[in-house]
Amino acid sequence: MSSSGRNDSAPLEPRDILYINVSRIGDTLLVTPAVRAVAAHWPQARIHLLAHPKREEVLRHLPFVHRTGLISKQRARFMGWLPGKPYDLAFVCNFDAPLVEYALRVARRVVAFRQPDEALNRRLYHAVEHPALQTTHAVDIQLLLPTAVGVAPAGKALSYRVTAEEDQWALRFLAEHRAGDCHPLVGLQVASFPTKAYRDWPPAHFSELCRRICGRWPQAHFLIFGGELEQERTAALAAELGAAATLCAGKLTLRETAALMNHVDLYVGVDTGPTHLMGALQRPMVALYHGYSPSRVLAPLDHPCLYAIDHPLADRCTPEAAMADISVDRVWLAVQQALTEHPWQ
Repeated sequence: MSSSGRNDSAPLEPRDILYINVSRIGDTLLVTPAVRAVAAHWPQARIHLLAHPKREEVLRHLPFVHRTGLISKQRARFMGWLPGKPYDLAFVCNFDAPLVEYALRVARRVVAFRQPDEALNRRLYHAVEHPALQTTHAVDIQLLLPTAVGVAPAGKALSYRVTAEEDQWALRFLAEHRAGDCHPLVGLQVASFPTKAYRDWPPAHFSELCRRICGRWPQAHFLIFGGELEQERTAALAAELGAAATLCAGKLTLRETAALMNHVDLYVGVDTGPTHLMGALQRPMVALYHGYSPSRVLAPLDHPCLYAIDHPLADRCTPEAAMADISVDRVWLAVQQALTEHPWQ
């Protein structure tokens, strides 16, 4: 540990706390248990949570966050140059020096993971060692920052809040697409992002799984989620399923997607941002994990109805291992178990 700022020996009783986490959707959500722990430890403090401009929306309306805002390593270089330090304490989840430098400009004490620059580390209140790759669950890694200042976990479930207005929008959307009375209502996430394409389950496997679901439950309806980058695959699956599916991929905001996810009877998806989003909603989900990124380091924790399926070579393979090795039979068994143990109302 090294200290900086004024009154570093004084007891920590922060009134204004800054939290910075600039990352993809999944990693943005994975920090919420740590932020919640900080809020529980200092319930009178105001927490300002800054995130990537394209991810900040998933953090809105959290009851333990006073306000959210936007930041990037580019923006950070131009921020925080006015006199004074409005924050008593700051946590930085990233390894980008501009983000840490910004926190040091605006906060009396800064806690961050140990940076490559030792001169920068000496200015931190705490420089926390980051665990080696794939040795520790991502939530537990983020909890290391508040733990460094004596903050205990307040549960490890991911946090997200759907507003009443968003819930009403979702009900209207389902009614307009003649899906409101269809059960089971199944959400699908068929692909990860391009740089993690090794996590993708084959389209033919998804097609076969959907055929089995329709065979067992003829009134089933599928909401096909995703972004613009996987529209070819999602559109092909929607065309195959016809009236039994609604194609949402590339058409909704993250918050609209989450509002619809909050109404599904079951979600089936590969390991990617929307799957973490689903993991925060505490609804039945079957999640498929590649052996290079196993469920033990990424699956939602404290989740009441998660059915995690790992690659047969979990912890023993490279990204080249094929997700096709997770059989349709195995996923189909998990789907049946999930819908039996958590039947729709």
